[in-house]
Amino acid sequence: MSSTTPAMSPSDLPVHQVLDRVTGPRRAEADELLRICGDLTGYEPVVWAGKIVGFGQQEYRYESGHGGIMPVLAFATTDRQHTFYLVSGFSERWPELLERLGPHRASKACLYVTRLSRVDVSVLTELLTASISAS
Repeated sequence: MSSTTPAMSPSDLPVHQVLDRVTGPRRAEADELLRICGDLTGYEPVVWAGKIVGFGQQEYRYESGHGGIMPVLAFATTDRQHTFYLVSGFSERWPELLERLGPHRASKACLYVTRLSRVDVSVLTELLTASISAS
């Protein structure tokens, strides 16, 4: 059995240090996301994998037997976009929310938004809440 720490694990890295890598309007939006995600989950933010701001912690296990831990809700902010880590298959579960959200891209478990100011934050909050409830 390997004794190495998995890449997706919580760290002691200060949240502000990760968010301060981004400047300009997205940096201010990241502060708003900290507040929103903290309010929704009730958890303090923790840095995962050196760049992801996660809230809470839960175990997961795939049918293959592979498992681990992950945040209940998480996001990462870069110079290009905000990435939200949601429950797998969220776009198939809640297409009506995505239709109302505004400009975005989606993958199996990630939602990509270029600017928080371009989406409906109340719809984003609904989507984040639904993802928390489904996890």
